Amino acid sequence: MTSILSPLTIRQNIRSDQFTGNTSGVAQGFVQGNLAIMPKEWANDFLQFCQLNPKPCPIIGMSRKPGDFMLTELGEDLDIRSDIPKYRVYEYGEVTDEVTNVSKYWRDDLVTFVLGCSFSFEESLIADGLEIRNITEKVNVPMYRTNIQCRPAGRFSGTTVVSMRPMKAADAIRAIQICTRFPSVHGAPLHLGTPSQIGISDINKPDFGDPVTIKEREIPVFWACGVTPQVAIEQAKPPFCITHSPGYMLITDLPNSSLAIL
Repeated sequence: MTSILSPLTIRQNIRSDQFTGNTSGVAQGFVQGNLAIMPKEWANDFLQFCQLNPKPCPIIGMSRKPGDFMLTELGEDLDIRSDIPKYRVYEYGEVTDEVTNVSKYWRDDLVTFVLGCSFSFEESLIADGLEIRNITEKVNVPMYRTNIQCRPAGRFSGTTVVSMRPMKAADAIRAIQICTRFPSVHGAPLHLGTPSQIGISDINKPDFGDPVTIKEREIPVFWACGVTPQVAIEQAKPPFCITHSPGYMLITDLPNSSLAIL
């Protein structure tokens, strides 16, 4: 099972296409990351966008210089071109390709950003006895576009994307307490309850990922999501950009405990 393999072994399996699924529940104990790669002339604007919007865009790693694709600070033998199960390639804000390896697209002017992912705090919720429905149902977490505006920076702007996990009210309160300790992976939820209040018209039709069952007496709990930069990229329309496909994350060697505030 992927959950008991080391992050390095999982990345090697991803690189060789032995593992191609979404990474929710994979590599328990280790930090997962969202991805945004863009030309260096766009990187400063994007860096400022992340700094102004730390809830959906918490930076946990960057390439040291343009063109670097080995992110040794995040993991042993970590090649950002091949070690994510699925990538999206953008041209002028439009998705033009979805692939398992971006080596053919690599350029010497590309800067990589790795952002914290909510999959990292799921482990702590499960350890406290809370059910994570997308893991129980073995599907990708549901993600939604909202009307929550991000703070603009340079050429980047847009609205926040959220991920959703249904819970009973008492469990949602406990989730807030737990996730507050993990600001580097989105922290506490942004919203609880009525989806329409944040611009979601149909909770059963996520914009990214898969729908999950919401049981009687459960409420939807929404966290800021690292897919938010993809909405910003759609609006900014850089000539070229690479991201992860939603739910298909970078698995690092960083322990989840390293991001917790005790």
